Amino acid sequence: MKLIGSYTSPFVRKISVILLEKGIPFEFINEMPYNAVNGVAKYNPLGKVPALLTDSGECWYDSPIITQYIELLDIAPAIVPQDPRAALKMRQLESLADGIMDAGLVSVRELARPAAQQSPEELVRQREKMSRGLDALEGFAADGTLRADELTLATIATACAVGYLNFRHLSPGWCATRPHLVKLVEALFQRDSFARTEPPKA
Repeated sequence: MKLIGSYTSPFVRKISVILLEKGIPFEFINEMPYNAVNGVAKYNPLGKVPALLTDSGECWYDSPIITQYIELLDIAPAIVPQDPRAALKMRQLESLADGIMDAGLVSVRELARPAAQQSPEELVRQREKMSRGLDALEGFAADGTLRADELTLATIATACAVGYLNFRHLSPGWCATRPHLVKLVEALFQRDSFARTEPPKA
């Protein structure tokens, strides 16, 4: 099995963590989707990461689809409940965390533009998305929906989202008013799977 992506992508990190937690061997192929020659496009026509190439030659792309494929392999530990409604709720929490990652990625791309071409309005819009998303995750951590002692797709995605904000220095001070979320992600960051997938230092 081969995982195609970039070490700096939170979506790729999410898949890496899941594969490591399940003990599924994989080869990592480092491809940057924004290079002049996009090597990702031969795996995913959209040229986006992550993509997962199976031993049988199937290629899966878009991280929620890849997580569903991995769960279909029925390899412990299960990270999505079997009950359809509970699974749907779990997927919604994944989508919430993924949305924070998306907002972060848009912000990083905007900040990479020359200063005169940057849109302050766009940066504010994405910052507000991240803030609302973090507030929602704080609420779920406070009411026990997200628990540090329960490894799930939702907690993995949440930690990857927060890890990306920290890595890119986005939403500074986010932890000051979200103690439950801080406790959750700090516990997850202690796991070997997260330590092994930490983005490279700049």
